[in-house]
Order: sequence, then C-alpha cells, then structure tokens
Amino acid sequence: MPRYEYRCRTCGDTFELSRPMAESSAPAACPEGHQDTVKLLSTVAVGGTAAASAAGSGAPAGSGGGCCGGGCCG
Repeated sequence: MPRYEYRCRTCGDTFELSRPMAESSAPAACPEGHQDTVKLLSTVAVGGTAAASAAGSGAPAGSGGGCCGGGCCG
C-alpha cells in the first residue's frame, strides 16, 4: 500500500499515512487531531545520468537516431 506525506497547517507537523491510491486525496487528520492538512508532493531521488549508468554497466551505448537505433534511417 502506498505511503503519502501530509503537513498540518495548524501545528506544522509532517506525517505519513498508508492508504489505497483511491483514498490519496481524501482528507487526513494529523496525529494531534487537527483537520487542516495538505498532502505534500512526493519525489523520488535518483542519482547519476543515463550515460553514466550505461557506461558503468558495460551495456553498449546507443547508436542514436530513429526508432531502431539508426539502422533503418540510413
């Protein structure tokens, strides 16, 4: 079940709730019982670049161009 992060506008507390995606935008009371809360935008931290990942994994670099790697585009 996904976890969502909320912030209470009354006390400033930040808290998380596990709830189904269908209920992600439903109101959530803070642990102190306040009702004025807002759902925070969740982010995913990913480091590095695609070029660095391909170089470090031993995978061949793309040949560039076109939908099939440039072979059909001349």
